[in-house]
Amino acid sequence: MLRGVNASAPPPLCDAALAAVLLAVDPAALGGIWVRARIGPALDGWTAFLRACLPDETPVRRLPIHVADDRLIGGIDLAATLRSGRTVVERGLLAACDGGVLIVPMAERMTGATASRLAATLDTATVVAEREGISAVWPARIAVVAIDEGRDDDEPVPAALLDRLALAVDLAAAPDEYPGAMPDAVDRARRGLAGVRVEEREREALCAAGLALGVDSMRMAVAALRTARAHAAWVGRQTVEGADLEAAVRLVFALRATRMPAEPAEAAAEDADPPPSAPNETDQSPDHADSDPAGDRLVEVARAVLPPDLLARLAAGLVPRRPGNTAGRRGEGAASRRRGRPLGSVPGDPRRGDRLNLADTLRAAAPWQRLRGRQGAAVIVRPEDFRVVRYRHRSESVTVFVVDASGSSALHRLAEAKGAVELLLAECYVRRDQVALLAFRGEAADLLLPPTRSLVRAKRMLAGLPGGGGTPLASGLDMAAGLARAIRREGRSPSLVVLTDGRANIGRDGAPGRESASRDATDAARRIAGESLPALVLDTSPRPRPEAADLARAMAGLYLPLPQADAAAVSRAVIAARGG
Repeated sequence: MLRGVNASAPPPLCDAALAAVLLAVDPAALGGIWVRARIGPALDGWTAFLRACLPDETPVRRLPIHVADDRLIGGIDLAATLRSGRTVVERGLLAACDGGVLIVPMAERMTGATASRLAATLDTATVVAEREGISAVWPARIAVVAIDEGRDDDEPVPAALLDRLALAVDLAAAPDEYPGAMPDAVDRARRGLAGVRVEEREREALCAAGLALGVDSMRMAVAALRTARAHAAWVGRQTVEGADLEAAVRLVFALRATRMPAEPAEAAAEDADPPPSAPNETDQSPDHADSDPAGDRLVEVARAVLPPDLLARLAAGLVPRRPGNTAGRRGEGAASRRRGRPLGSVPGDPRRGDRLNLADTLRAAAPWQRLRGRQGAAVIVRPEDFRVVRYRHRSESVTVFVVDASGSSALHRLAEAKGAVELLLAECYVRRDQVALLAFRGEAADLLLPPTRSLVRAKRMLAGLPGGGGTPLASGLDMAAGLARAIRREGRSPSLVVLTDGRANIGRDGAPGRESASRDATDAARRIAGESLPALVLDTSPRPRPEAADLARAMAGLYLPLPQADAAAVSRAVIAARGG
């Protein structure tokens, strides 16, 4: 038995169950749990266990994925307002959950605005409603359970929310069944929490463990300290000890790690002090002697509890998906009148094609009914009351490769284009993008591959493309611009990647002549700039030439000389040009 442990201490629990218990012990300080899980028995069992750990009177609510502001933070009670003819304010979901737990399914799909609302509520323990002519403040002491159902290639849960949730667990290896309810043990831990002490050495060891894992947020350091205190109270201790620190490292830092912690021998070599002048100086320093073993022990625990997939990625030098990392869905966010994610309502005119939000229109009209002389059940609505729905949708990205297939170096260019397209197509499954391919040679340009994700089709079309002949650069750029316009009309986001040396010798009319062909190419490039199309020019000359750089400037795009181009370099350049 550990020193200081109460004889009636509860039995050991797996980390998933322990996280639920600790949240029940100190929900206000811990803020909540980030739960990585898929829909299934493991999640159902864990959620039921969490409910069983909470006191019977604790409110537990679920947050709809596309919750409106009036439902979340409060607003006008439309029915009561219309009945009485005066403004009646209704509490929202956050205020109704005061003193309880808010469960957020599919948290990775949460909007930034909703995440900011939850973060502000966790910070202040209140919710403020100032909209539609009302101003109200309600208490909202809540804990949030953010259920992350996404994959590594999906968008992450917003960082503004995750930075306020102390605990993090992955239910991939969690059991389907959990222990029975332990209300007496939770209640005893709550009562003993205020008396738990933390020594300075333990604080320093926790901070060192977080830094070793690349978790440099001060909020997470404080969260780990609070988790260690809650764990000590749970097992019946009055002083935080090594086992409490280890639990904090597992439950706070493990899933947030961004680098491999150094091996103890490596860390010792890096931190080694110069040889002491006197043999007995370090032996007489108890602080120095005691601090290293505690820190090394926590780092060893950190290495042991890293999930296998995360451990493999860190060992390979890859930074895992983390809050705030936007790898995943790409494309421009575009406003829309009819489709996309609802963003609330604004004053507007439905006759212009916007979708009328009837409920919000009535809410806007309701407070004015007495002044407007309403009689009976009729509601007087004026044009200034109209509220229309705002939408925002994430458009799909399409990368259009424009390949110069002319001249003696065509085979080299096509080989690099093939490698780049294949890499981009492989990434499309992750990034939800498409690619298109057109080539120009001889007297004209040809669309080889319309927007697609088909790797097989791309390989087949590229393999059958011959090279040689003149360079109708203007025709290639004109066709690329036309394709990009068509892609935009379909609501997608195009970007152009032009592989060429920039030396044109065939004009728009198919006639040879380097001077006229260069003028036509410059004119086509300026038209692309006028349409604000993202563009990247990859100079495939053996040595960088001014023609390709001038073309990029006329196109208002990026220029990258690739005297020794390879497919990986092309792919990296494409992703960088598109902000990825």
